[in-house]
Amino acid sequence: MMAFAPPKSIDGSKMQTKMSTWTPLNHQLLNDQVFEERRALLGKWFDKWTDSQRRRILTGLLERCSLSQQKFCCRQLQEKIPTEALDFTTKLPRVLSLYIFSFLDPRSLCRCAQVSWHWKNLTELDQLWMLKCLRFNWCINFSPTPFEQGIWKKHYIQMVKELHVTKPKTPPKDGFVIADVQPVASSTLEEKLSPSPAFRSSSSLRKKNNPGEKELPPWRSSDKHPTDIIRFNYLDNCDP
Repeated sequence: MMAFAPPKSIDGSKMQTKMSTWTPLNHQLLNDQVFEERRALLGKWFDKWTDSQRRRILTGLLERCSLSQQKFCCRQLQEKIPTEALDFTTKLPRVLSLYIFSFLDPRSLCRCAQVSWHWKNLTELDQLWMLKCLRFNWCINFSPTPFEQGIWKKHYIQMVKELHVTKPKTPPKDGFVIADVQPVASSTLEEKLSPSPAFRSSSSLRKKNNPGEKELPPWRSSDKHPTDIIRFNYLDNCDP
């Protein structure tokens, strides 16, 4: 019967390898050297791959990574890639956010309150609306409790309604008065349209006294830069 050879000692000076004859396990210096060589070689391959091939490799590597390694990659990407559409109210201190909102007019603050619940909570604070009310000497005759929010905003809206600066309401049907229209004779119409003798004499006299004066045009052309359509903020007409 053939005797079995004694097991070889794995603690000897011979370099241990696992699943590969090129990866030494008991010599850290050579292990690091082999790793750096392979990492440099992988970098050269990655540079020669196309975009689709790089995406496939990255997807495969992420699938092989553990959860902690994937979180590490996520943190690295957040540091490298700038964040888009960042809500400044979630990053800046609350004092700075209120300072930025304080430059907005009341209409803009009401629009900002429709963005999210967080913005609604910030834009309805009494620290913003109290200054806008005190600007017009609008004060409240009671002390709100700490649990009441948006008191100054409600007071501002109520005072604006009392000033009748909101959109005018349509009057009821009974408010319209229809006058009786009667036909006008042609002779009467011609008499009304023809200028009176006094008016003709005054105009002719003015022409004789001031021969160089130019007459007013019969009609005025439309304004190329109209200003009557500009809508100003209520109670802030100085700021467009």
